[in-house]
Amino acid sequence: MASIPFVKDIHFTPGVPDRLAPGVRRVIANNPGPYTYTGSGTYIIGEGDVAVIDPGPDDNAHLEALLKALDGERVTHILITHTHRDHCGLAMKFAEATGAPLFGFGAHPIREKKHDAPALDEGADYSYAPDEIIGDSAVIEGPTWRLEAVHTPGHLSNHLCFALPQEKALFTGDHIMGWATTVVAPPDGDMSAYLDSLDRLLSRDDEIYFPTHGAPIENPKRFVRAVKTHRLMRDAQILDQLKKGRSTIMDITAAMYADVDKRLHGAAALNVLAHLIRLVRNRAVSCDGEPGMKATYRLSD
Repeated sequence: MASIPFVKDIHFTPGVPDRLAPGVRRVIANNPGPYTYTGSGTYIIGEGDVAVIDPGPDDNAHLEALLKALDGERVTHILITHTHRDHCGLAMKFAEATGAPLFGFGAHPIREKKHDAPALDEGADYSYAPDEIIGDSAVIEGPTWRLEAVHTPGHLSNHLCFALPQEKALFTGDHIMGWATTVVAPPDGDMSAYLDSLDRLLSRDDEIYFPTHGAPIENPKRFVRAVKTHRLMRDAQILDQLKKGRSTIMDITAAMYADVDKRLHGAAALNVLAHLIRLVRNRAVSCDGEPGMKATYRLSD
């Protein structure tokens, strides 16, 4: 398996702001878990008139911590990387408390929970709606800072990263996480789009990543290359499992992730489904009907 240089070491106190770079502060919510690691990090960009990236989960203690950290300052923009509740569940309350508008790619792509992927942690925020829809290359500016939106579909089709060119920094949301690989959960999560978005990051000149979960990532191109290699190796592993006669997602998942915490097997199965959808599209794998969790898969002739 590809060796991804995960960054497991992170020092912080929940609710207390840390300065990570000139003009970059982070406040981590107290929502640790198997999919959020030590919790959701909210980033404050600039001084005085500031932007806030990912207000985090709907938690009143985190709201109070953010307002305390921002005492005497004005929030001019609230930026959302994507519509999972551990990133934007607090968005509406935070916007009301600060008077700042919400900026994002759009509402959650799947409008009804019954049609969406299973909620692995807090799930999706179906009520979230940005005040202003922004897409790739959109520029958001303050007096001392300038952010650029980078559309990175894969984890979700509405996922945005935000670049801070003056620091050669990229706020990566869930597209790249320093402590673990990203879950790509159909029907909206798309493995081919995810790999394309990794290639897009490799074409950039960022020098540091700030994920919503986990510590900053230095030497980011090395990290992204390792993640891409890991994903392509998962393709190969799935093909090998099919060759050995395993034909269902649960059987393939149990074999491939035997050494992984069983609490994460639900997410692993969704990743396997995303890979299989990609392999069916590429005609390396066949199944009867549409690819799904209950389908039976085989190598194509």
